[in-house]
Amino acid sequence: MALVDTGAIPGGGRLRLFRDGPHYVIKLDDGTDLMSTRAHGSEEALAQQAALRLGARPAAQWLVGGLGIGYTLAAALRQVGADARVTVAELVPAVVAWNRDWLGAFAGHPLADARAQLHEGDVAELLRGAGRRWDAILLDVDNGPEGITRAGNDWLYAPAGLRAIRAALRAGGVLAVWSAHSAPAFTRRLAEAGFAVEELPARALGRRGQRHRLWLAQARPA
Repeated sequence: MALVDTGAIPGGGRLRLFRDGPHYVIKLDDGTDLMSTRAHGSEEALAQQAALRLGARPAAQWLVGGLGIGYTLAAALRQVGADARVTVAELVPAVVAWNRDWLGAFAGHPLADARAQLHEGDVAELLRGAGRRWDAILLDVDNGPEGITRAGNDWLYAPAGLRAIRAALRAGGVLAVWSAHSAPAFTRRLAEAGFAVEELPARALGRRGQRHRLWLAQARPA
């Protein structure tokens, strides 16, 4: 496995991009694997499951937190119509550059899709005070609610962040959250924030590979 590049995480820490034969892996400085071009089934399931609960909507507005290798964005684009817009927020500038230089082909170059809009910054910036802007919000950041790679992301999974997300969703909208592990406390926080919650298993390689977790949440009527 050969180191290709490194990138600073705003606020502290670094990501490292490795090449492993024909594939790439993104790791933290401590060696923790974050994502790989080999395994992306659960990221695609995140968008698929959100779309199943949302249904067809004209001019749908989706928000994806975390570009990563682009699989979640690509899967979201496959779920929406020609008049939709999918905004992806990526905090780490190097991750955007890696998608353009080395990784884009693996997910089918989703950043080149005319329906995709890139926000180079914190996804929280698009959630605070957003009004009822989004039909679907997909969070694929860190390694899940209890796998924080950046302290600033705590807000997304805390009660204040979940209330802001609920307020940013249009009627019947869906919040979908990816995690490497189960997190019962997060399930409770979602319910306490006014969401009806489903927690689902998902495999990294379709029916094989690591077991990941997905939360699908819709706001309960007030």
